[in-house]
Amino acid sequence: MSRQFDHLADIEVFLIVAEKLSISAAAIYLATTPSVISRTITRLEKKLGIQFFRRTTRHLSLTEAGQLYYEKMQHAFQLIDHAERAIQGKQLQISGKIKLSVPTTYGHYRLPELLQKFLLQYPDIQIEVSISNRNVDLIAEGFDLAIRQGQLPNSTLVARPLELAPLQLVASPEYLKRMGVPQTLEDLNHHQCIAFELPSTGKVTPWFFKNGDNEIQWIPSNRILVKEDILGVVSLAESGLGICQTYSFIVNEKIRQEKLQPLLEGYAGHTRPFSLLYAQHKHMSSATRALINFLCSDRD
Repeated sequence: MSRQFDHLADIEVFLIVAEKLSISAAAIYLATTPSVISRTITRLEKKLGIQFFRRTTRHLSLTEAGQLYYEKMQHAFQLIDHAERAIQGKQLQISGKIKLSVPTTYGHYRLPELLQKFLLQYPDIQIEVSISNRNVDLIAEGFDLAIRQGQLPNSTLVARPLELAPLQLVASPEYLKRMGVPQTLEDLNHHQCIAFELPSTGKVTPWFFKNGDNEIQWIPSNRILVKEDILGVVSLAESGLGICQTYSFIVNEKIRQEKLQPLLEGYAGHTRPFSLLYAQHKHMSSATRALINFLCSDRD
């Protein structure tokens, strides 16, 4: 019987190059030379009649055929690994790597506790977390999942709700002692309000309030305008520079420590949604599926 899959070792090399998108990085990982890696990829491309990578002097990226082959082969090797574990009588553990994008608010104040619980449950899973307010392109940049805040644009991505996070207006006791405590929304016009410019729109983010059943949007003055890092508004408010609005989960502990004081609580109650986004794949990795189920459990 002839060997139908005598190129499995070459496929393993391809998977590593596709993951790292670097010939030299793959060579270091496999303790060999870049020329050996290049010859292996060329041999596999010639055998299958497919070009896997777009090559420039500085960058390596997967072609559409290369991306499809990568996903299929990754899944196939996971099945082989699971089969070997089962035959050896070992407990079947979900393993793999997940690439996750989260905004700074969620990444610093919500995600750590969630990941700690998840990784205790799945010790063989690795997670690469990108904490940034930039809206990444999941498919083009190779992200498995993304957490997003606010209302989502129409998209082909799947969106699952995570939570509705309450907003809170706060200022430091030092600022309020110096400038007084606002009692109405009108009073805010006479205070130093710390505004934030949303990177995706270049516009100042409105503040949101509730008055009974009425939703109110109010644009803060921008004498102090924070860009890029939304957590900067909290730091400036804590330093006594003015009033800010942010998520309750960010400032609850600071309020308990009396570093910040809640304001206009009669107008509180507005929430903003956080959602989990991902592309729907027929062969989504078991690791990614496990994290989706964990984050969305009891939330749908």
